[in-house]
Amino acid sequence: MDEQSQKATFAGGCFWCMESTLKVIPGVLDAISGYTGGKIEDPTYEQVNSGTSGHLEAVEVTFDPDVISYKGLVEAFWRQIDPTDRHGQFSDRGPQYQPAIFYRNESQKEIAERSRDALDKSGRFIRPIDTDIIPASRFYPAEVHHQGYSAKNPARYRMYHYGSGREIYLQKCWRDEEVDLDAESHRKHEYHKPPQKEIRKRLTNTQYNVTQHGNTERPFHNDYYKEIQEGIYVDIVSGEPLFSSTDKYDSKTGWPSFTKPIDKKYITEHKDFMRVPPRTEVRSYYADSHLGHVFSDGPEPAGLRYSINSASLHFIPKKKLAERGYEDLSYLFD
Repeated sequence: MDEQSQKATFAGGCFWCMESTLKVIPGVLDAISGYTGGKIEDPTYEQVNSGTSGHLEAVEVTFDPDVISYKGLVEAFWRQIDPTDRHGQFSDRGPQYQPAIFYRNESQKEIAERSRDALDKSGRFIRPIDTDIIPASRFYPAEVHHQGYSAKNPARYRMYHYGSGREIYLQKCWRDEEVDLDAESHRKHEYHKPPQKEIRKRLTNTQYNVTQHGNTERPFHNDYYKEIQEGIYVDIVSGEPLFSSTDKYDSKTGWPSFTKPIDKKYITEHKDFMRVPPRTEVRSYYADSHLGHVFSDGPEPAGLRYSINSASLHFIPKKKLAERGYEDLSYLFD
């Protein structure tokens, strides 16, 4: 965790659902499924699921407060749960599934309580808000197969999310209202993620499966592994400027490799539990495209290797930067 990032912990029933929705919020650096609030150390899923350990299924969020405030996260949390049901969430019943906010300091406590009280007075729910706001205790990450479940098992996850009643309830309760995640701290930008139908139509099968489903393209057989022209590499979905040829090098791995991004504000990093030990996944900030992974075996001085799928990128030659609207990045080649 870097010096400016902060942590927040939320319980909202099934942690698969909470992790999946919280981790894609701009400014969220990581979201880990786990257990907290119980009486025994290092509990297993079976112990927690029995309802006797005292733990709740929860998600620990690491976030950048310069991008998303704690207040913004709390507002997003309410829109993922039924805050009036303390006996479980949707089809998942039992004390291990009750909703709660675990505060880490008095500031978080005050923000959460004000938000809860405002929601209670809003009249949005027939029943009173019944979500606990309690001090944070030790958080235990869940087993590896629970981490990133929606990405590992997209079909099963979608079936569960809908079948549990969560999706229908949230659509009915919030309709198409968009949450303001805190206008003061949310970045204004010209980049965005198009609707899925447009993305599907515009991308090849490989590009779509890599960016939207987290697949990995074949090494040595991709568009930009051997690209040597000067220019920049942008997100193929949104156009966000990601990497520069000035930071590209041949890592002999078969994928385009870079020592650093153009600007870290255009990428996010997340724990990837698809392999053991876990890796660090790299995604684009606005489009949330899967890009690749970052490793600590790169050249000095930073020692980083951003291993990126060509399928996630579009190359813009130096001579076409102004034509494509990236003239402000011409300084990279001075």
